[in-house]
Amino acid sequence: MKKRAAIVVTLLTIMSGVVAQESDYAIPPLEKPAHVAPAGVVALGRILFQDRRLSGDNTVSCAHCHPLDRGGADGLPVSVGVKGRMGAVNAPTVYNIAGYIAYFWDGRAATLEELILDGPLQNPDEMNASWEEVLGKLRKDPVLDERFHRYFTQGITPRTVSRAIAAFLRTLVTLDSPFDRWEKGDPKALSDAAVRGYKLFSSYGCIACHQGRAVGGNMFATMGVMGDYFRDRNGGVTQADLGRFNVTGKASDKYVFKVPSLRLAAVTPPYFHDGSVATLDEAVRIMGRYQLGREIPPVDRADIIAFLRSLVGRHPMLKVQP
Repeated sequence: MKKRAAIVVTLLTIMSGVVAQESDYAIPPLEKPAHVAPAGVVALGRILFQDRRLSGDNTVSCAHCHPLDRGGADGLPVSVGVKGRMGAVNAPTVYNIAGYIAYFWDGRAATLEELILDGPLQNPDEMNASWEEVLGKLRKDPVLDERFHRYFTQGITPRTVSRAIAAFLRTLVTLDSPFDRWEKGDPKALSDAAVRGYKLFSSYGCIACHQGRAVGGNMFATMGVMGDYFRDRNGGVTQADLGRFNVTGKASDKYVFKVPSLRLAAVTPPYFHDGSVATLDEAVRIMGRYQLGREIPPVDRADIIAFLRSLVGRHPMLKVQP
């Protein structure tokens, strides 16, 4: 299985110029974060994640597009920001994102802190705010201001706000999934269908890109390695469809995106950067055709989906299960 995965990832490397960071394509179990910020900082981040004052008109919080009870994603093809403005891409889950190779679909942020500093808060179609106005509102809250000074000598600043939210996000790890229990030696944790699905996921080559603890997030890949996804999708190519090209300006980065995590794929439709696919079955079929050059039959897709459902773990804030 690993030999086939290596062949597929080599093909992806040749065609997209992108190399995975991990050489072992197994899927290690998720673990509790090894290094976490003080509990008080994490608590501040949790408060801010749900604080609508981070938006220009006080209507939108981070949780608006990333509701944690529903898998950390809003279930819309593209998110709706302030004043009903539509975003350009599907909002991915914020669970299990610590340690990604980069952030946003096009990888324009290198760290979680950078994502928060230069991301949705200032995007006119998302939170449509400026740091100056947001800090002004937060500093008027004496309780919040005191708590920030307790942990940060600088008080409330863009950098300390980003550090607090990032610290909270790093705690969003979904543990004890059936697949992880099976990996740790519990033979009864997976159904026969899920075991078959894992073997198919590996033998078809899906695991070449969807690998590591998060089952994704650690490499970039071209959307449409084995076929023209955007031509067949219809509707023309948008600026967001250009992916990494929007960051690097390199022609070889057109249609290249960060590979999404599949840990919560079973509970976070719709799929792909454009949110164009409503069901997991259709997503698996399309991935087989355009990424692997294979037609995956319905019986195999059903088993692969059983495996994907087994990846969903637990977190106190997560209320949905497959």
